[in-house]
Amino acid sequence: MNDCCIVGGGIIGLSIARELAGRGVKVRVLARGRGAETTSWAAAGIFPPAPLHAGISPADALTAWSDKLHRLWSKDLHAETGIDNGLLPSGGLYLARSAAGLERLRTDATRWRGRGAEVDLLDARAVMECEPALAGGAEAGEILGGMMLREEQQFRPSRHLDALEESCRKRGVVIEEADVRQFVVRGTRVERAVTATGEITAGTWVLSAGSWTGGLAGAFGLALDTRPIRGQIVLLRLPRPLITRIVNRGLNYLVQRPDGRLLVGSTIEDVGFDPITTPDTVTRLLGVARSLLGDLPGSVVERSWAGLRPGNADGNPTIGPIPDLDNAFLSAGHFRAGLHQSTGSAVLLADLMTGHPPHLDPAPFAPGRPLPPAGTKPPESTADYLARTAATID
Repeated sequence: MNDCCIVGGGIIGLSIARELAGRGVKVRVLARGRGAETTSWAAAGIFPPAPLHAGISPADALTAWSDKLHRLWSKDLHAETGIDNGLLPSGGLYLARSAAGLERLRTDATRWRGRGAEVDLLDARAVMECEPALAGGAEAGEILGGMMLREEQQFRPSRHLDALEESCRKRGVVIEEADVRQFVVRGTRVERAVTATGEITAGTWVLSAGSWTGGLAGAFGLALDTRPIRGQIVLLRLPRPLITRIVNRGLNYLVQRPDGRLLVGSTIEDVGFDPITTPDTVTRLLGVARSLLGDLPGSVVERSWAGLRPGNADGNPTIGPIPDLDNAFLSAGHFRAGLHQSTGSAVLLADLMTGHPPHLDPAPFAPGRPLPPAGTKPPESTADYLARTAATID
């Protein structure tokens, strides 16, 4: 029997496995898919600034802690596996093409400064000086100004996943593909999982299956809204790199890789479990890239893909022991912050599982936590985010 069986082989599940194995726990990971089949692989890998500040929300506190851990994990993973996950403080440039967009950027800049982030507001000429490749977009009236977040970072999700898998194996973790269909619960303990090919037993269970977590959690009497929110990305191969910073406009972004490849994303689509790209969206994303960078001669569409981000109900991921069960834990519902929050989520859950004092108060993330009191505005939920961002494509 395994000490611990983790259901979910994305960045959350593998990070938990690595952390637990480093503490001497015998771990087995059951993954629905591997590599490019995971939502983690499909992400762009953008880390906005994450400073600690007065009045910080629980979710932002988790992100801030995770941000620091990422810097340590990146070095440790490189030393342990030889794989560089490409963590790079490139900075983030946010653009506006209308007066309303500029006003939103001014409001955002005030908010970021209040959090302690390093922010610069730029006019169109300053934007071109920062990124000369955007000159065509500025001259065409597509860029009126911008905001620079100097501490924004990027990394390579695919490489990070490779490094996590290799580190897990070096620490004795068994990783296998298995589609868990249901759990068998006896009294207050999860006894076994039923897969498409058989049954698996373990002493302790962790459910971290991304968007599929909510469906599986019903076996534990837990109502969890991890509905899938689709994001589509197009990968262009360019003759040479054109930009050095992450470029954002509204919901869209450009992420330049040093090898000349350019990621163009993304979408926020509530369409169920349908991880496909659509021709209209691919065309629109290519149009975004060309509106900012020009005609892109010599560029080739290398591929496009989609991932399903696990939504959440109240703005916080769900992390901790499952109520009324002695041997089951959960980590899911990170929505768009799963990559960024993966390190802190792993350490927090491992602390709770092994009896160590947690770095953060776990109550705001606890499975089965109560809803905020009447009249209290909760942190932004997935539904709120979708409603707000529907009108912010600028």
